[in-house]
Amino acid sequence: MDEFQRIWKRHQYVARASTAFIYGILVSIAMNFFWTPGKIYSSGVTGLAQLIETLTRQYGPIHLSTAALLLLLNLPLFIIAWKNIGHRFTFFTFLAVICSSIMIKSLKPITLTTDPIICAIFGAAINGFGTGLALKNGISTGGLDIIGLTLRKKTGKSIGTINMTFNAFIVLAAGAVYGWPYAFYSALGIVINARVMDMVYTRQQKMQVMIVTNKPKSVVDCIQSHMRRGITIVHGAEGAYRHDEKSILFTVISRYEQAELKAAMEESDPYAFVSISENVQIMGHFYEPEP
Repeated sequence: MDEFQRIWKRHQYVARASTAFIYGILVSIAMNFFWTPGKIYSSGVTGLAQLIETLTRQYGPIHLSTAALLLLLNLPLFIIAWKNIGHRFTFFTFLAVICSSIMIKSLKPITLTTDPIICAIFGAAINGFGTGLALKNGISTGGLDIIGLTLRKKTGKSIGTINMTFNAFIVLAAGAVYGWPYAFYSALGIVINARVMDMVYTRQQKMQVMIVTNKPKSVVDCIQSHMRRGITIVHGAEGAYRHDEKSILFTVISRYEQAELKAAMEESDPYAFVSISENVQIMGHFYEPEP
């Protein structure tokens, strides 16, 4: 068993390192092929790095590249993550940011188009896919993610307001530097980026599951062996067709765990009736694995 765990951990490390490299390629394509030619700003720390690069190029005595600024702005956040979140999380986040900086600097820019709408849409879609892929594989892309995870760990609260304020500042900066139409293009890109990221990263999307079964103990044991989820059991239900006794199980999972639920049901009771409702709101404790 120990040997299996070591092999599994090694496989996870390789997968996360590969994901960090893939993310670096995708964000560099978004930056060099779309955002820079279209004068579009990204969200978060990446957008801040773009803003500082623009200001130093136009007004500063020295010119700092976006790639270098992306790394420099994340350095203090790495220290926060190392102390408050975890060493493994920080290592892979650092790897993702390093890959991003190197690829942005190394990948030769190609101007496919300067149309700001096309650049906003495709740049955001590519970056959102890369960010969602990284989060899905258990690594962060740095920036506001670190602040959000730190505050949530310490206070239990999200930083939605901080995210919105920060991105609003980026949008206003885009308008001030490039003209107000570009502020709206950048805002469009930020919305698309978030939407695509949510489509790829499904861990935060909650789903309510109702299971009607005549093997409640077997189903409960199997589900809880596959995932860490609480289950409420309602005994004494009756099937209207054959009038046989049933039990109803209720639980909430993330969309990310849907495949594990399906495997557990096929193993424990393949004839059970399973109903899944999406986009549920949670009040109370819902276990989320550590990064």
